[in-house]
Amino acid sequence: MTIQQILLKYWGYASFRPLQEDIIESVLAGKDTLALLPTGGGKSITFQVPALAREGLCLVVSPLIALMKDQVDRLRSMGIPAAALHSGMYPEEMDRVISNAKYGNTKLLYVSPERLVTTNMRLGLEQMKVNLIAVDEAHCISQWGYDFRPPYLQIAEIRAYLPGIPVLALTATATPQVMTDIQEKLKFKNGQVFQRTFERENLTYVVIRDEDKLNRLLRIARKLNGSGVVYVRNRKQTREIAMFLKKQGVSADFYHAGLDQKTRSDRQQSWTLGKTSVIVSTNAFGMGIDKPDVRFVVHLDLPNCIEAYFQEAGRGGRDGKPAWAVLLLEKADILNARHQLEQEYPELSMIRSVYQALGNYYQLPVGTGKDETFDFDLFRFSAQHGFQPLVAFNSLKFLEKEGYILLSDAVKNPSKIYIKANKEELYRFQVGNEQYDLLIKALLRSYTGIMTDFTEISEQAIGTKLDMTPEQVASALIYLSKNGLLDYLPHSDKPRLSFSTERLDAKDLYISPENYRDRKKEAGERLEAMIHYAESTHKCRSQLLLSYFGETNSKRCGKCDVCIDRNKLSLNEAEFDQVTDIIKPLLKEKPCSLEQLAEAANPIPDDKVIRVVQWLIDSGKIIPLDDGNLRWKKAD
Repeated sequence: MTIQQILLKYWGYASFRPLQEDIIESVLAGKDTLALLPTGGGKSITFQVPALAREGLCLVVSPLIALMKDQVDRLRSMGIPAAALHSGMYPEEMDRVISNAKYGNTKLLYVSPERLVTTNMRLGLEQMKVNLIAVDEAHCISQWGYDFRPPYLQIAEIRAYLPGIPVLALTATATPQVMTDIQEKLKFKNGQVFQRTFERENLTYVVIRDEDKLNRLLRIARKLNGSGVVYVRNRKQTREIAMFLKKQGVSADFYHAGLDQKTRSDRQQSWTLGKTSVIVSTNAFGMGIDKPDVRFVVHLDLPNCIEAYFQEAGRGGRDGKPAWAVLLLEKADILNARHQLEQEYPELSMIRSVYQALGNYYQLPVGTGKDETFDFDLFRFSAQHGFQPLVAFNSLKFLEKEGYILLSDAVKNPSKIYIKANKEELYRFQVGNEQYDLLIKALLRSYTGIMTDFTEISEQAIGTKLDMTPEQVASALIYLSKNGLLDYLPHSDKPRLSFSTERLDAKDLYISPENYRDRKKEAGERLEAMIHYAESTHKCRSQLLLSYFGETNSKRCGKCDVCIDRNKLSLNEAEFDQVTDIIKPLLKEKPCSLEQLAEAANPIPDDKVIRVVQWLIDSGKIIPLDDGNLRWKKAD
């Protein structure tokens, strides 16, 4: 089939979105390719379609377990064989996935970067027929990126096992520096770059200073009257703000990673279907969300960086209709954000103490534990070892960024079984163990594919058929598992922690002071760029965001809070820029009077020069001096 026929058959679309076809043609031609597509721009189709167009499978590297599970489920529902390997799985399940990828008909294999570098996976790669390597969230490979993850640096190593196989790197946000770094780290050869503009013409960016954020939020929700997302920093706030909106008659609910998986799924579904208008969430909400009719995205707290803000704000207006991205700001926000950054980087001695406690918590001897995964309860761990939960969490996140461990949020893993005995062995067992005969028959009749792959089951449903309790079914399955007939993986929805390396003695844990310092410095610089965006009152919001991502020739949007304020001057953009270009260098060199500026700008009418100067004074770019002269703000 052609790629157009594949698109129509599986996705029902008659044509590709902008750049999708170009990207697909590039990888099918065997070229390493970097694709920058905005949030909701259809990145997944650019590797899913070529995977189906060629013999073999596409290896998809992604750090987002929830997104992996979502895409695998969606592909399977479309009749496309897909599977995933991540830290939320049991070893037996992962072994089966690798085996199927080697000898089965798997077309898309999603792998977390940590699992990609395990011995089993590397040995398996040599026997897999891979047609494409897709690296999602590719900015994670760059030390200049806002979510740098050391395991991503090892992705390029697998190219030695897969010579001649092209790499497709995908991201929604990357600065020019990060784009260059991605290509170098993935060892691109004759690579091609496809990039859509970051500009969102239907999205209006607004910063509002208000000390009463809740009532301002209420006015926004009532005025825009549609689906919305409200982002806050902590879990407690999500509940409080959702309850406030509800009491005021706004259909709202809250969402964060601490809720159990079913609750999160139900609330996301309710919001997606329009039963709930507003979802109040931490940044846990959003990945893989593709609701087109979001009319507003409000940030009640200052994000850590422009990349995160741009992605979250970009979830508004994907249907192309007008939408608003609003940042609410009060005096304390900037101080709080800088304080939060300090908390995110505990002292190195504390990080080592947390790592030492982690080994003791799981009773792992030094030199063991590599690739092992455990259920993890942050609050129990913290209480047992006397840590403040926030300090422990930030220490663990730093250890994760250094590549020692991997943390995953709670992910629902339903019960699964795989019957590994052949039909003859099963029959002999059933004859000799009549009490299990009906159970085995029920399993075989109820679940297709149970003898070839791990299959999700319901102990409740099986028990209803056989007049057994779910507990009795589970007990029987454990017995069958111990006797070697099947592998039984009980359900779990707890967060999980994996050791990416053998456990070290804390004194041997190497964290480079320079690396620590550089990480903190880069995070600080990204935060300051976000603060500059929030505090700026002289440049179009859209232009500020676009220039951060290297688009320096964009036009004013004409509708953000800055543009609306400037539109009151009755000057067009060319006139405003002409006056500014004349007076700015003069005022940076030395203070000048208004008369001197008007004379320098001649023949531009004095009234226009005065309006520009007054606007720049109101915006804090020009500083009036006590002697009546003016000067340009030195920081700019």
